Amino acid sequence: MTVTPFEPRAGARAPRRLWWRRLAATGAALALLWAPVSPAVGAATPDPTATASAGVTLLTLVPSAGGVVRPGQDLAVTVTLDNETAGASDSTVAVALGDSALPDRAALTAWIGGDGGGVALREVGTAALGAAPAGARSTASVQVPAADPALAGRAPGVYPLRATATVDGVALTSTSVLIVPDDAAPAVAVATVVPITAPAITQGLLTAEELTTLTAGDGSLTAQLDAVENTAAILAVDPAIAAAIRVLGDTAPASAQAWLQRLLELPNPRFALQFGDADLATQVQAGLTQPLAPTSLAAYVPTGTVVSTPTANPTATPGTAAADGAAQDATADIAALTDIGSARANVYWPIGGTASAGVVAALGALGTPEQPALTLVPSASTSVGADGSRVGARVDAAASALVTYDSTVSDLLRAAADETDTARRDAKLAAVTAYLDIEQAGAPLVVTVDRGTGRSGAALKAALAAVSGAPGVVPAGLSAVAGSTAVAAAVSDVAADATRVTDLTTLLADEGDIARFATVLDDPGLLTGRERAEVLQLFGSPWRADAAAAQAAIAAHRAATVALYDAIGIRATGPNLVSYTSTYAPYVRNDLPWPVTVTLVARPDDPRLIIQTRTIARAQPASNTRVEVPIEAQIANGQVTVAMQLYSPSGEPIGAPQSVDVEVHAEWETIGIVILGVLLALFLGLGIVRTVLRRRATKRDVAPAADDA
Repeated sequence: MTVTPFEPRAGARAPRRLWWRRLAATGAALALLWAPVSPAVGAATPDPTATASAGVTLLTLVPSAGGVVRPGQDLAVTVTLDNETAGASDSTVAVALGDSALPDRAALTAWIGGDGGGVALREVGTAALGAAPAGARSTASVQVPAADPALAGRAPGVYPLRATATVDGVALTSTSVLIVPDDAAPAVAVATVVPITAPAITQGLLTAEELTTLTAGDGSLTAQLDAVENTAAILAVDPAIAAAIRVLGDTAPASAQAWLQRLLELPNPRFALQFGDADLATQVQAGLTQPLAPTSLAAYVPTGTVVSTPTANPTATPGTAAADGAAQDATADIAALTDIGSARANVYWPIGGTASAGVVAALGALGTPEQPALTLVPSASTSVGADGSRVGARVDAAASALVTYDSTVSDLLRAAADETDTARRDAKLAAVTAYLDIEQAGAPLVVTVDRGTGRSGAALKAALAAVSGAPGVVPAGLSAVAGSTAVAAAVSDVAADATRVTDLTTLLADEGDIARFATVLDDPGLLTGRERAEVLQLFGSPWRADAAAAQAAIAAHRAATVALYDAIGIRATGPNLVSYTSTYAPYVRNDLPWPVTVTLVARPDDPRLIIQTRTIARAQPASNTRVEVPIEAQIANGQVTVAMQLYSPSGEPIGAPQSVDVEVHAEWETIGIVILGVLLALFLGLGIVRTVLRRRATKRDVAPAADDA
């Protein structure tokens, strides 16, 4: 296996939208239609669009100007009919208006949800709805002049508005509101929190290709900044986006660098989400006393790249070029890489509906005396807002300081921001205006658009404009919210997601194993930092919307972890040893993109073979490195098994153990030399004896001859 620091691990991606919904302000499941192609479904938040026969048609009533009609202004409404039958014939739509204002939030919720019991209405106009072929839309407009007795002299308030039509024998109804603002009423401060997040990923940081797409003119991240620009929205920014751009340095896409600079220059108040917008509740429920944080992003820095540090932060240190296999000062400075501009610290925003009293208490303990922790929770999860009542911005519960955001308004804003159809979006935003107007008195209010990706900039901007443009609303910042008067309340119990808790516990155990394996590197953070970043991303908020996709991504991640342990190993064959001393040269295989240092430990199972027990090897990246091990044989003959294992400098076993059989024939050389020496000595001795004998025989033959002479 070859592991690179820039390739994402295999895994499913989360869907681009989040569709879960909280409990309604009234706690009742009310009929909700989100698209013309779908039948009505149960929903938590009241929807002002319509009721209709399932699979037939959808009627949507949209008042102009968000339903706001001031004295002297006409009432103009648009009614749309979306047909999903074989064909809808001509019909007439009637618009009716209530004479009495809705008294409170509960009545407004009931009305928008379709409960018109006890509400008196008078017809104020009709219009023809043309025939709508299958899959088509017809539209009608009704205008009520300001001088009409139905409008003239109306007192400030929120009034019920309804459109009805009978299409091919099917009765259709859509409810909305008319709002007569009270300009003499005191202004109410409303803070709007908007997340700046990216889609779910399985790798630790967005890649250059993903950044190019997301920060293009029509990209999701660009759309988010377009929407919040020139607003007072409080930004909740995922710092992993900034880090992904900075680690690429001068190789980052130009559009991404411009996006980051634009984010830093926005004057909006802000706070940082957890890295990757990770699931805070699951971490607390898994027993962590501190939320997880990135440890090193060195693995994501291309070799030779100059790492960028924030230009808007005068205390930031300049980046340096990243050398192969070594963490640089800039990459070690996580705070510099993840800087999102001037932000309030110790602000936590668990995924909506996941924060129990225990989670809130754990997060509340993380602040400092100078800057206490603030935890954002939906008002419906508190004892004072469970019935749908208006709850001010600050609640103290479970010994924690909470920022409570209005569940009903926030759910409508999120639905509107996710809505691709303009008419249905405007209908939802008219309801937002009504909720902001019906009970203005009291403490500052917090609303959110909540998490979501793939939204159009126009939809998000329209949602924000509905809040800032509501009558009597003035923007509030994070400091004003934090300093407002708090009320005491309890936080509802929320059952932990046992599967996610188990998954996180398992991945953290794997992280410990990877930390031990990573000691082969000069900088273990190249592996441990990457693992931490990936764990945080795998528990990012978008994955919570699709349990099956999340499980698939985690399973793929764990499979890649198992494969990682096989990235370093031994390649060896058994040699024949025919001399007393030799060199055995197995290979260390290193599939990692960084050099590693390992110790090869070799142990023979027979004393006839002596081998160097420990040999330190420096294995080069993505290669096989030869390791020379001195070896010596005793005078013997036979097969010896040598067991080998790699260890990290800290003594951790690396890779699978290997064994080879060595054929020892070292005595053959000695025996041959001895035999040859003996034979040579024998031949030399025989030659000498023969020579001596011949000389003696010659002398004997010469002596008689001399005597005869």
